[in-house]
Amino acid sequence: MKRFSQLIQELELSNKTNDKIAALVSYFNEADDRDKPYVIAMFTGKKPKRPVNTSLIKQWAIELSGIPEWLFAESYSSVGDLSETIALVLPPAERNIDKPLHQWINELAQLNGKDDEAKKEYILDTWNSLNTQERFIFNKLISGNFRIGVSNKMLVNAIAKQSDEDSSKIMHSIMGKWQPDEITYLGLIEGAHVNTDNSWPYPFCLAYALETEPENLGDTTEWQAEWKWDGIRGQIVKRNDELFIWSRGEELVTDQFPELHFLKDELPNGVVLDGEILSIKDGKVQSFSTLQQRLNRKTINKSQLNDAPIGFFTYDILEFNGEDIRQEPLEKRRSTLENVIGGLVTKNIALLSPVINFKSWEQLATIRETAREINSEGIMLKKLSSTFHTGRKRGDWWKWKINPFTVDTVMIYAQKGSGRRANFFTDYTFAVRDGNKLITIAKAYSGLTDKEIKEVNSFVNKNAIEKFGPVRTVKPELVFEIAFEGIAESKRHKAGLALRFPRIARWRKDKKADEINTLDDLRQLLASTL
Repeated sequence: MKRFSQLIQELELSNKTNDKIAALVSYFNEADDRDKPYVIAMFTGKKPKRPVNTSLIKQWAIELSGIPEWLFAESYSSVGDLSETIALVLPPAERNIDKPLHQWINELAQLNGKDDEAKKEYILDTWNSLNTQERFIFNKLISGNFRIGVSNKMLVNAIAKQSDEDSSKIMHSIMGKWQPDEITYLGLIEGAHVNTDNSWPYPFCLAYALETEPENLGDTTEWQAEWKWDGIRGQIVKRNDELFIWSRGEELVTDQFPELHFLKDELPNGVVLDGEILSIKDGKVQSFSTLQQRLNRKTINKSQLNDAPIGFFTYDILEFNGEDIRQEPLEKRRSTLENVIGGLVTKNIALLSPVINFKSWEQLATIRETAREINSEGIMLKKLSSTFHTGRKRGDWWKWKINPFTVDTVMIYAQKGSGRRANFFTDYTFAVRDGNKLITIAKAYSGLTDKEIKEVNSFVNKNAIEKFGPVRTVKPELVFEIAFEGIAESKRHKAGLALRFPRIARWRKDKKADEINTLDDLRQLLASTL
């Protein structure tokens, strides 16, 4: 636990990639081999079942610290992180126990099924055995929420540097189903388990946003253009007469999409397809809000099947006849893909994502402007000679998205952030006008510079009107332009509308609050997109 605690501290204190990779390499060189798979699991989002309810943890911390609940709430508001707040308010430990990380995790897992008194006894005894930083880590183990700025790519690069294994092989190995208590560190990074599971997916190939004018990419004949669809990126795996569907988030979602199960009978064995899960009705791609009706459903009723039928637009083929063909050029993979999809009996569900024919970059730019008419986000540009690489790689694949929608809003609520932003108000709620009232339309926390964050923070401190726990109501004076990718009706929001991917485009210091957009403006925008 002490070595893992040190690692977390080093990662939180640095915002430089090389320093973080160095800290990870050092950890994997020194840590207990039994701990390492658990660290990889945590950093790749494989959360164990939470053994203790958060409200109980908070209640026990208040009791043990002897402080009133209002003071704990104030402390939480100031710190911005519950695990850290609890670690700070607890009295000093009376002893010190050092157990390896895997032992702490296994002991927490054993709390599942026990009554609250048994859980309380274990938690309080543990708090009394750890210093402040170790308590913070222990509390995070309970929640499973480590927000430390370590991407999968960064983690893989560190492991590759430490182990001298190929990074693509490691990325492939850590994806999918594996349990940290059932595999060794060496077995995990060498992929000893990969071929034992018929369902195994491949790491996804991702694109960077286009950073230059497309004309600078060279000859158009070297590129393949496709629509960029707004759905759920996925892989369909058919091996040994079994079908598996994976999301990009490494979730097995086969049961959620029964419309695609026909592929178990129609796809040949040893095939892995890359593509987009979309709602497709009468041959037309539906909006993402329609697709959302089908996501994360344990059961699917007839109405959902009828209102949001599922289809799959195939982009690529990664495995054919049981062989990994990702290193073949895109042009050859596309030909193979066309033959596989062309051989399907059912023609209207698993479809080829169409290639856009164009003779000049100017012509493609004109075509791109029609993207919203078919519920596309823009265009993907892929070099015909490109391999299906792991993660992002500059130069081969680019996403050329259409400009987002924008709306001018006023900030009405603010809340402090977490981690390094715990001392600043960085989470904001924005509103538009509805007659003489202000009605909330979006929350956003990205898009401002550090300097602007400090300015907004100063404004909130000076102009807070009301306080609701960590949230401050502020004078409606600061105007911000909010960018978003789409708009849809929503019964979950007071405005009756929901914005997709809202973020701050700019601080409109040139505008006053009475110049912001209205709810009617957004309704008209919605009507124009239908």
